Amino acid sequence: MKQILHLIRPHQYIKNLFIFMPLFFAGRITETALLLQGALAFVAFSFIASTIYIINDYRDIEEDRRHPQKSKRPLASGTISKPKAISIAGIMAIVGFWLMYTVDPHALLFLTIYMLMNIAYSFRLKHIAILDVTIIAIGFVLRLFIGSDATGIPLSMWIVVMTFLLAMFLALAKRRDDVLIFLETGQKMRKVINGYNLQFLDTAMAIMASVVIVAYTIYTTSVEVTERFSTEYLYLTAIFVIMGIMRYLQLAFVLHESGSPTKIVFQDSFMQIVLLGWVISFALIIY
Repeated sequence: MKQILHLIRPHQYIKNLFIFMPLFFAGRITETALLLQGALAFVAFSFIASTIYIINDYRDIEEDRRHPQKSKRPLASGTISKPKAISIAGIMAIVGFWLMYTVDPHALLFLTIYMLMNIAYSFRLKHIAILDVTIIAIGFVLRLFIGSDATGIPLSMWIVVMTFLLAMFLALAKRRDDVLIFLETGQKMRKVINGYNLQFLDTAMAIMASVVIVAYTIYTTSVEVTERFSTEYLYLTAIFVIMGIMRYLQLAFVLHESGSPTKIVFQDSFMQIVLLGWVISFALIIY
């Protein structure tokens, strides 16, 4: 069971909380019926996400065996056989699609797009520089659309733009970590590394970080948002966004620990305080 949990990576489900973003930003996260719909969509998406992780691990067995951390994964280490992994992936895919269909058929369409896109990513598209990080970012945007359809909450264009930019920033940080491993060990963990270097990634991350901060500031000060929430104080929450971005840049450029955003959320106390501060301050203002 421990190896199966390692295979399906439930700790990565934290990324699927973006499904609840439409509810949170609409100020309706406290409505039980909508929250339940969002929770069902979250579970369904998580099952499909685990299916994708298994497919990706199956595809990358040889590459993962050369990676200092990924070599410990069940398929790469041989603790779970290929047939067993495929069986688990099949079961999770069936359950995930069925559950999402019960939530909302239109949300099922976005879930199908997510899975097909990621299968294409696993087999080919992840080897194309820039396109690889773009697909990762689109995956987060699809989470928003699924959350919107599951709850019936329309999406703001600002949420879509900010989510895409933030996801691009995080994806670029992961590629930077891969480049650092190559420079330190001489081993290329991914073929796509040929399309990147530190100068390009540092510049791209700086651009994305700047645009995220500007976009969030414009969002919190826009007339549409201030009128919808009847408050002019949302801009105060930007301090946490700025601190979070700065901390991530510090982890990437100074401490060289930007390889896993999920790990950072679970282990970095500074980032945890910043995220909690943003959630609490935003919630107090709009709720």
